[in-house]
Amino acid sequence: MADRDSLPLSMEVRARFAELELELSEGDITQKGYEKKRSKLLQAYLPHTPGAERRVPVTPSSSSSSSSRYQRRRSTGSRDERYRSDVHSEAVQAALERHSEGKMAVLLPSKRRSLIGQTSMDTYTPPDSSSGSDAEGSLGRAGDVNVDSWISRALHGSPSTSSSSSSHSNSSVNAARLAETRMHSYGIGPMSHLSLKRQGLRGMGVSTDNGFVIRHSTDFQSDRPWSSLDSEDSLSAPPDITSYTQDPAPFSVQRPQVAIITKAPPKYGNAELMETGDGVPVSSRVSAKIQQLVNTLKRPKRKPLREFFVEDFEELLEVQQPDPALPRPEGVESTVIQGDELDRIKNCPASLEAALLRWGAITPKAPCLTTTHGSAKQPYTLTYGKLWSRCLKLAYNLLHKLGSKQEPILHPGDRVALVYPNNDPAAFMVAFYGCLLAEVVPVPIEVPLTKKDAGSQQIGFLLGSCGVAVALTSDACHKGLPKNTSGDVMQFKGWPKLLWVLSDSRHLAKPPREYFPLIKEANNDTAYIEYKTCKDGSVLGITVTRMAMFTHCQTLTQTCGYTEAETIVNVLDFKKGIGLWHSVQTSVFNMLHVVSVPYALMKVNPLSWIQNIGHYKAKVACVKSRDLHWALMAHKDQTDTNMSSLRMLLIADGSNPWSISSCDAFLNVFQSMGLKSEVICPCAGSPEALTVAVRRLQESGSKPAGRGVLSMTNLSHGVIRVDIGDKLSVLTLQDVGTAMPGAMVCVIKPEGVPQLCKTDEIGEICVSSVATGMSYYGLTGMSKNTFEVSPVSSDGGLVTDCVFARSGLLGFVGPCGMVFISGSLEGLMQVGGRKHNADDIIATALAVEPMKFIYRGRTVVFSVNVLYDERIVLVAEQRPDSTEEESYQWMSRVLHAIDGIHQVGVYCLALVPANTLPKTPLGGIHLSETKQLFLEGALHPCSILMCPHSCITNLPKPRQKQPEVGPASVMVGNLVAGKRMAQASGRDLSNIDDNEQFLFMSEVLQWRAQTTPDHILYTLINSRGAVGSSLTCLQLHKKAEKIATLLYERGQLRDGDHVALVYPPGLDLIAAFYGCLYAGCIPITVRPPHPQNISTTLPTVKMILEVSRSVCVMTTQAISKLLKSKDASVAVDFKSWPLILETDDLPKRRCPLLYKPCDPDSLAYLDFSVSTTGMLAGVKMSHSGTSALCRSIKLQCELYPSREVAVCLDPYCGLGFVLWCLCSVYAGQQSVLISPMDLEVNPALWLQSVSHFKVRDTFCSYSVMELCTRSLSSLTDSLKARGMDLTRVRSCVVVAEERPRVSLTQSFCKLFKDVGLHPRAVSTAFGCRVNLAVCLQPHRLGKLAEQGTSGPDPTTVYVDMKALRHDRVRLVERGSPHSLPLMESGKILPGVRIIIANPETKGPIGDSHLGEIWVHSPQNAFGYFTVFGEENVRSDHFGARLSFGDTQTVWARTGYLGFLRRTDLTDANGERHDALYVVGALDEVMELRGMKYHPIDIEVSIIRAHRNITECAVFTWTNLLVVVVELNGSEQEALDLVPMVTNVVLEEHYLIVGVVVVVDTGVIPINSRGEKQRMHLRDGFLADQLDPIYVAYNM
Repeated sequence: MADRDSLPLSMEVRARFAELELELSEGDITQKGYEKKRSKLLQAYLPHTPGAERRVPVTPSSSSSSSSRYQRRRSTGSRDERYRSDVHSEAVQAALERHSEGKMAVLLPSKRRSLIGQTSMDTYTPPDSSSGSDAEGSLGRAGDVNVDSWISRALHGSPSTSSSSSSHSNSSVNAARLAETRMHSYGIGPMSHLSLKRQGLRGMGVSTDNGFVIRHSTDFQSDRPWSSLDSEDSLSAPPDITSYTQDPAPFSVQRPQVAIITKAPPKYGNAELMETGDGVPVSSRVSAKIQQLVNTLKRPKRKPLREFFVEDFEELLEVQQPDPALPRPEGVESTVIQGDELDRIKNCPASLEAALLRWGAITPKAPCLTTTHGSAKQPYTLTYGKLWSRCLKLAYNLLHKLGSKQEPILHPGDRVALVYPNNDPAAFMVAFYGCLLAEVVPVPIEVPLTKKDAGSQQIGFLLGSCGVAVALTSDACHKGLPKNTSGDVMQFKGWPKLLWVLSDSRHLAKPPREYFPLIKEANNDTAYIEYKTCKDGSVLGITVTRMAMFTHCQTLTQTCGYTEAETIVNVLDFKKGIGLWHSVQTSVFNMLHVVSVPYALMKVNPLSWIQNIGHYKAKVACVKSRDLHWALMAHKDQTDTNMSSLRMLLIADGSNPWSISSCDAFLNVFQSMGLKSEVICPCAGSPEALTVAVRRLQESGSKPAGRGVLSMTNLSHGVIRVDIGDKLSVLTLQDVGTAMPGAMVCVIKPEGVPQLCKTDEIGEICVSSVATGMSYYGLTGMSKNTFEVSPVSSDGGLVTDCVFARSGLLGFVGPCGMVFISGSLEGLMQVGGRKHNADDIIATALAVEPMKFIYRGRTVVFSVNVLYDERIVLVAEQRPDSTEEESYQWMSRVLHAIDGIHQVGVYCLALVPANTLPKTPLGGIHLSETKQLFLEGALHPCSILMCPHSCITNLPKPRQKQPEVGPASVMVGNLVAGKRMAQASGRDLSNIDDNEQFLFMSEVLQWRAQTTPDHILYTLINSRGAVGSSLTCLQLHKKAEKIATLLYERGQLRDGDHVALVYPPGLDLIAAFYGCLYAGCIPITVRPPHPQNISTTLPTVKMILEVSRSVCVMTTQAISKLLKSKDASVAVDFKSWPLILETDDLPKRRCPLLYKPCDPDSLAYLDFSVSTTGMLAGVKMSHSGTSALCRSIKLQCELYPSREVAVCLDPYCGLGFVLWCLCSVYAGQQSVLISPMDLEVNPALWLQSVSHFKVRDTFCSYSVMELCTRSLSSLTDSLKARGMDLTRVRSCVVVAEERPRVSLTQSFCKLFKDVGLHPRAVSTAFGCRVNLAVCLQPHRLGKLAEQGTSGPDPTTVYVDMKALRHDRVRLVERGSPHSLPLMESGKILPGVRIIIANPETKGPIGDSHLGEIWVHSPQNAFGYFTVFGEENVRSDHFGARLSFGDTQTVWARTGYLGFLRRTDLTDANGERHDALYVVGALDEVMELRGMKYHPIDIEVSIIRAHRNITECAVFTWTNLLVVVVELNGSEQEALDLVPMVTNVVLEEHYLIVGVVVVVDTGVIPINSRGEKQRMHLRDGFLADQLDPIYVAYNM
């Protein structure tokens, strides 16, 4: 196809092309329609060749190619038949093919190389590379290498199953075009996303020399204007992805149409950016992935469920209405199925003990049990004579040799634990029958190998509840148990204290000749207790009576046709379940010879059980479908296998729906080796109901085994339907036989009243028989609900007088009374009103050919409760040789397969390293322990994929915009309701002092130099805690005069020139400030650059100088040298700096004439800072406003020359600058100055100085408080020993421009209470850009009410966080759900008036309603100082007027949301106290799904989610919620945070996290006031400068 760029196209045609590409990018036309119209436009310009057809290139779908590779791979690899049939495999392939069109591709996360064993660069191998697979190699040799698709995978991390539409979606094509453009433009070859990240932005053509790197420091790098000034205007509106759209707009990046032209890219802060096709600036691969995620989420999701609650003022639960379209059972009511009559056995012993006595006496040399070992050891055979003698000996010792004759330890009926390994069935059998002879109750359990065995604690709880005090074990097992220092078996967690008794004969005393136990008939005494692990990890003990055990042996004998001296091979666990029933109990009942094959031998030789069948001519074998699968894998090397003697192959897990595939495959392979089809007999059983059903031998001769192909979709609704449509979602079931002899079977509803199910309805199988469990030991209520069930019919009447026992198995009764099992209650997961079986999900996952990537037998599925519903989690162990791309490729295919077959989304799919999941004794995964690790964030996965966007369909309804109510209506409504308008004011300014006759700070300093020349104003404390320097009134005055002379003589400055003061925190800064006032210049305080990070911090200094139009820089000699250094010149050219004056060497003579301003309203100084939203702006402070501010603070805090105040604040902006430089000169108090930077070296410096100087009032910031709390938490005792005493502190004010941090304040007070700090002494202040000090609470301790300033205690209220999202304030009790503590922000300063207004209508709001805080005060700033026009901003922020009511007063808008509340407390003047509560900054409010969120609320929840999260920050990008968390732990734990963060935000805030970024500690930028710079963080993330440990893109 000819490129249109080389054709002489007219402007009209080119415009039409641009329109077509726009339509394509917005999804208005399809790719096919685009190609058609494009070719039509080009047809007139192309040369026509006779017979040539127009060809439209089509990029092959990546999914189809991967599918073909998959098919070739599948044909060569070995197959897992445990969970999959051929039909199901084909269904999975069909589902994957169907999902390959129009579905989302999984975004490969970003990892550090330290997290990747084999780097992703190695995984992105071109198809023709020798390292590719055979299929890939053949594909590459067959045709040209598709570099575009390969680059697309490398850049975007999408696996080979990345989705494409039916017309070959644009996403991968455009990504490939973008990659190719980058390659040609910047001369780079293919590289992985890790390479791009490590090389910064150089690979993308973005300069890194001048680029910002996100700062790690706390103070020096705080105010960088990445999105400085009007950053919001430089961004186009991001697309909204929160609504469902029918025509998704694919991610499109236009290919350049002309030759590459060198052009300066648009600047954003200091990062050079690219732009996507829709005009949204992005930066490098991170933002490209975000854009891909955004476009993915635009696609229509599964239809959401009906909303069941409305997120409103109160949570309204809505009852779900039944959907008439859902499948419902239509059959008749089922009936109770009666089993065959239990035949009487000739010469039947009266009990199992009597049978043991009979065989031990009649045939003492008959083999009872043979234990096979490896090839090195000969099999050990236990005869019936030995078994009887050893059991007799053990019974005697248990009753007569433990304890004393007067006080024996064991009595008949006591419980005894049997602790035996799986390779020693002989010792277990001796112990089991020895306990029966002694009439004590055996409790078989697993061997606790370590103190932290999976489930060991719950086993201990069972032993304690059963009152077990004695544990029987063998000598070999006892030696392997963990011991303490004294050599005794250690005490396991949760276990009772046990007496360990060795059951080996050499450790037992010989019983006397006359000793003979009493052999009773079977009765209703408890025979043994079998333990069962529940879904939640708890362990229950099921009691089985002697009569039930005896009758069960009779039913098994009749069902299985056992005869004397038969040989059976047992591979199952002989301590519980079918292995115990057949190999230990029924074998003795019938004098069978049991050949036991231990699990350890099976792992070494999977064919050992088949070999034993041929060797011993065994008639019966008890196995699991797992053993069939292992034999299939290892049968190739065997030629002499003979299974013709086998008459019954008992499949223990025949109730597993997927065991049918193992049975069929095993029969196909071993039929030629003598295996008969009628031999395979699946069975079903449970600890409660014992054996439920067994397919019997005589049934197979008369009729074939029952099978049913059922619709899985209908099964999820509990309805049985034979599938007649496509085979995508079907489940093939086999019967497990009919009811046992002497038993009745019925199917009841699993929940609610035990009503009989209909014939086409899935229910719980219940059994009524003597041969069932009796109760859960010690749990009467649960036992009655499980073991005493009386089924009722639809009319409520009893079906039968017999009671039934619940089996815990789900299924139905088919034709001819055949029982079919579809799953178990333990594995049932109910998601969105539909029920899914965990085994079904596993089977589908394993059908996606996981041989290369995961261990097939090490996969587990469970559900977790998130947001009022269960969510599916799939965890598997990953093979160490699988690469990251292969793992995510498999995960993507699993998601698609499960979605296609089960119509349910997987919430989380996690892969963990090999052999890291908790194991059961027989090698499986311990389900409840794995789930607990996941919920605790301790799973440590190596790959994880969260899909909340596709799974969470029950989010609250988005808030609908209501018609705005006019301000007049609001006011009238409040008046009618009896509510006052939300306004308050501080006390009046009065009592003019001597210095208040001066309007200018320079005059105040001159007056103090004359009246009190030797009075010390400032004392600076160095990092060692000693006095570094001090300044008296006269010294400060003289130094300021010399600096003014310096400005006049060397600087040649004029009145009104702007001078930047670049000083470290200290006295030079103060002197330079007043020197500027003396010279008539306008000072601007600027934080100096950090020497260790000058490339990042110096551009900020330069930008402030440019924005403030500074003509001169005053600084120290050290900083001047730093500005001239080579490192600084790389960041900022030294020649671009204005005049630099060093103040280390000042002129000798003083200034002849000091400047006196003529207008009090003229500009005094500029206050520059970067807001939390990343806006750099300076506010203009007038002389009169500065004096009024100092006067107000003086009255509020009672500042007088006799007072001492300690200040540990950042001195460059806001109230910190006022307290550092201005208040001491105005009020005369001595200020003890502590630099916050010195606290990084000496965290105790501030508190030690307060204690040493016996200061009663101190000011700090939240960053200082947090540093002290974190660093001194374990040092309070040593500080107290060194003499720290804070009992004199009566006021500790935290200065902030944010919501008070309640938890931090409480932690600080609690920590330093031991050194004398009173909690009432700590209070908070509130200031903002338009008014540097609005509230300040100088809390007084002691009897100071008579002084007229003592106010009430700062109050804390609790508000409903959900109501805040709707701009409402609802007070709740402490501890209420979704309660948010808000602390009063301080007492309103004198002369300040506050009103709460609606930020949109600008109308007044009533008391206790949320709105914007407006301030009217003489100390307000009077405008912003920027290089751009700011009249509109000034009039809106500094000259706002109410739209109704008092429309004459001019207010300043603080930009903060809050509310006023009149309390019952009274001020010192007797009036009721009005408390101001600040909720958050208006600019930081995130509007998501129609609701408003404050970042701090989400961040508090996230920090609480996991112990390794030290700090976090949230922001939005294109309506995606991005969470950045700092990890305090190893990088291998980074992936644990992803599900924890996603879960907590969903649970507490009903929001879906789009991206989770895990970074190192200290990466989140925090300014000097302790506030997070979220917009800086956002810019750094989008510019890919965070160097994250892990970036997860939730799908």
